[in-house]
Amino acid sequence: MKRIAVYCGSASPEDPRYIQLAHDVGRTLAERGIGVVYGGGRLGLMGAVAAGALEAGGEVIGVIPEALAGANGKGGEVANHDCTELHIVSGMHERKLAFTNLSDGFLTIPGGVGTMDELWEAVSWAQLGYHAKPVGLLNAFGFYDHLLAFNRHMIEVGFIRPAHQGILIAEAELDLLLTRMAAHEPHTPIFAMKVTDL
Repeated sequence: MKRIAVYCGSASPEDPRYIQLAHDVGRTLAERGIGVVYGGGRLGLMGAVAAGALEAGGEVIGVIPEALAGANGKGGEVANHDCTELHIVSGMHERKLAFTNLSDGFLTIPGGVGTMDELWEAVSWAQLGYHAKPVGLLNAFGFYDHLLAFNRHMIEVGFIRPAHQGILIAEAELDLLLTRMAAHEPHTPIFAMKVTDL
């Protein structure tokens, strides 16, 4: 994996562990020679991921919609012009397509609604066959325990087919997660299945 799209929140929770985690993720990826593709903002966990990677000499590619690029947050503009490259796109659909085209995998760390949208689209697109890249979930501090329980529930009920149960790769430790993502083997996507398999 030469580049990984990192999905995370633009908020800064009161608990400092989240910002530190994001900074450490960016630094670790840079130290491994893996470029970061992310949402292009300088606030919250997004900004911390970028800062961690840049401080370690890594490549950081930001992709931000026009509406956010010119927006002002606390202390100034939302867009992070310190990125190695900053792509300004027309909207969220173009942003997520760019994430997919620019990266070799997806890594989700804690975040909110936008982060969930990005995570589930990456999983859905893998399931369908729009990409065959690893989709990782860093369950730091047990943040995603309930989401993983719900994913298991979808599997048990039968809404996730056996062939697709391993798409979401979840671990509590980053090193193990990156190792598993690097060893990822593509599954049979829905587009390649026979009707009788569906």
